[in-house]
Amino acid sequence: MPKYVVTGGAGFIGSATVRELLQEADAEVVAIDNLLSGKRANLAEVLERISLVVADIRDYDTVLKHARGADVVFHLAAIPSVPRSISDPVPSHDVNVNGTFSVFRAAADAKARRVVYAASSSAYGDTEVLPKVETMRPLPKSPYAAQKLMGEYYAQVFQSCFGLETVSLRYFNVYGPRQDPNSPYSGVISVFMKSLLTGQAPTIFGDGQQTRDFTFVEDVANLNRVAGKEPSASGKLLNAGNGNRYTLNEIWDTLQRIAGVTLPARYAEPRAGDVKDSQADITAIRAALPYRPQFELEDGLRRTFEWYRAHAAER
Repeated sequence: MPKYVVTGGAGFIGSATVRELLQEADAEVVAIDNLLSGKRANLAEVLERISLVVADIRDYDTVLKHARGADVVFHLAAIPSVPRSISDPVPSHDVNVNGTFSVFRAAADAKARRVVYAASSSAYGDTEVLPKVETMRPLPKSPYAAQKLMGEYYAQVFQSCFGLETVSLRYFNVYGPRQDPNSPYSGVISVFMKSLLTGQAPTIFGDGQQTRDFTFVEDVANLNRVAGKEPSASGKLLNAGNGNRYTLNEIWDTLQRIAGVTLPARYAEPRAGDVKDSQADITAIRAALPYRPQFELEDGLRRTFEWYRAHAAER
């Protein structure tokens, strides 16, 4: 019986990963989450099949206890916000750097086989060339980006010094059901969903021509599971994106068409720390893993909108 531990397991990506892992009928899944941003409701339909441990990833002893016997620890817990890391950098650093060190240390001491680490495409910063390739020199523009980059370095160190297998996946703008739209630091697509449901025009920071490689959360959850299994992935840093890019204006136009509304966006000054353009080169990850994104952008947006509409009363 394989045992999996998911930090941030009640969060947006974490809960999707938990459900993905449960496709293995005999899997033992432990979700660790302090429930500050994660929600029990995200796991409602699977709570009876998992162990939910309410704890902070900085609590080394608790993580160590539950990592014992684990095949894979999926380290997805973070404070995932560029603006928040600028306005309130201390908690962001403490969770994203010290918390990540705690998880790697606990996994190594517990003799877990592998850690799959949720890295971030923000580590690239602004590059003169697109798409972004893993061999490019990182140029983080925000504390958050620097923190996630430090996690990559710790992954390398724990593999080389302590014999812990690690895989770092640089996520590119993950979206989908269960992403919280109510925080001022929410992802842009969840904010767009809230605008569609409330009939209030969204605010786009900048001119809306900035581009992103949007990746549907179920593709990311599947990738996490695969990265935990494939022997060839050990020690690698890989882009986790679709290899496409779309402007925020294009996304908002598509969503208006899907929802059948006309709601022109408002525009505001660009935010500090935001990257102008982002697109993943997925050559390396295709070579290392049997990873083929299953969801085209419009399909993912439709599924996301349908979920938000069905759960509007809960948001």
